[in-house]
Amino acid sequence: MRAPTMVNVAAMVCVALMAAACGPEKTKEDAGAKPSQPTSSASASASASASASASGSTRTEEPPATPTATARTGKPSAVSTGERPSPRTKEGAIRRYEQYLHALGHEDIDTVCDVAGPAAKRAEDQGFGPCTSTYTAVFQMMSPAQKKALQTATVDPQRVAVRTPGKIEMPVEAVRSSATFSESDLGSYTLEYLRNDWYITD
Repeated sequence: MRAPTMVNVAAMVCVALMAAACGPEKTKEDAGAKPSQPTSSASASASASASASASGSTRTEEPPATPTATARTGKPSAVSTGERPSPRTKEGAIRRYEQYLHALGHEDIDTVCDVAGPAAKRAEDQGFGPCTSTYTAVFQMMSPAQKKALQTATVDPQRVAVRTPGKIEMPVEAVRSSATFSESDLGSYTLEYLRNDWYITD
């Protein structure tokens, strides 16, 4: 039975120590929005017209906003990491995983949440916080020495297990760095080739 990955460990810590920070974010726009009050009688309209005439100015009604221009698709936009997509090869998966390790060391939340997006989304669906909150907790759990080691970490290709052409296992033992990592503080991962790149799915 595999030990929990860093996403799951962080999610558990997130619940225990940072429940408020990891909860769904509330926007002030939703709280401050006021429903519009339509004019309900002809006398109100007439009163407004009379007032406009008295002041010597005319009022033009604004056309209603069309929802088609601002409608959201509901799909999260892809985060650009500034690098080309990795090829569907073992070497490509290793390069992508090293990108993730380096981002962990630099506390680059955008790159981390891009590469680990599917696994983080699964944790969120299970009731944990969003990726940004979860990995903020991960960064706090790591020592300065571990962060520095991850910035230049590499992966030993001999220890990487290819399950299928589009699914590769990255055991923690494959990570080569100046610090030693265990299952409890880094974990082993599964990368799958999705949307023309490698992503951490478990």
